[in-house]
Amino acid sequence: MNKKVWHLWNALVITVAIVAGVHAYGPGERELVRKVPTTHKVVAFTFDDGPHPAATPELLALLEEKEVKATFFILGRNGEANLPLLKEIIAAGHEIGNHGYSHQFLRQMGMDRYLADVKRNEALLNRAGVTTTLFRPPGGGYNDNLVAKLQQDGYRTVMWSVDTRDWSRPDADQVVKRATDHLEPGAIFLFHDGQSDLPTVKAVRILIDRFREQGYSIVTVGELLRYEEVRH
Repeated sequence: MNKKVWHLWNALVITVAIVAGVHAYGPGERELVRKVPTTHKVVAFTFDDGPHPAATPELLALLEEKEVKATFFILGRNGEANLPLLKEIIAAGHEIGNHGYSHQFLRQMGMDRYLADVKRNEALLNRAGVTTTLFRPPGGGYNDNLVAKLQQDGYRTVMWSVDTRDWSRPDADQVVKRATDHLEPGAIFLFHDGQSDLPTVKAVRILIDRFREQGYSIVTVGELLRYEEVRH
């Protein structure tokens, strides 16, 4: 096989692999998660910026009623201000992630201060009785250097594949439509519980029932990662 034919064959193999859904990881990609490649009908619900004294208890009551476990990316300043509520989330069996302490962005703080902010929240979570290996950057802002440094500290950076934009306070029906339109195996949904008067709880109630009707299970991010399917 001459060199030209070999390159054509190699390109064909790569194309077939992509069409078939074979996932090849690039440098650092295993440390950052947007969704999980899987054929199983499982998705994760994640909630950022809490706990909030009004929004979070209502959400916890719904999740208990529906027997759903979710992943809460705790904002340190809110966790410290509502420590009993943070402990309630933990006691209910939900998964905890680190969302930094002050919700400042990397470009605002610089790397050293940013990592110190992560560590400050880590210390708070430890005092509340939990450790975590999951981190979500505020505003979704990151670069490869940050992901690598977090990985050195034992964190896996978790993003999302579906932003429901509940924080912008649309009607619950809009949140439901946006989420339903992007439903697929391995999806990670972004919601918020860090402020009041959000459509989140109403929308999540509908989505849990709707997704289950379509054969989906709702799990934590940690559980979702166990369904990861990688073929070489």
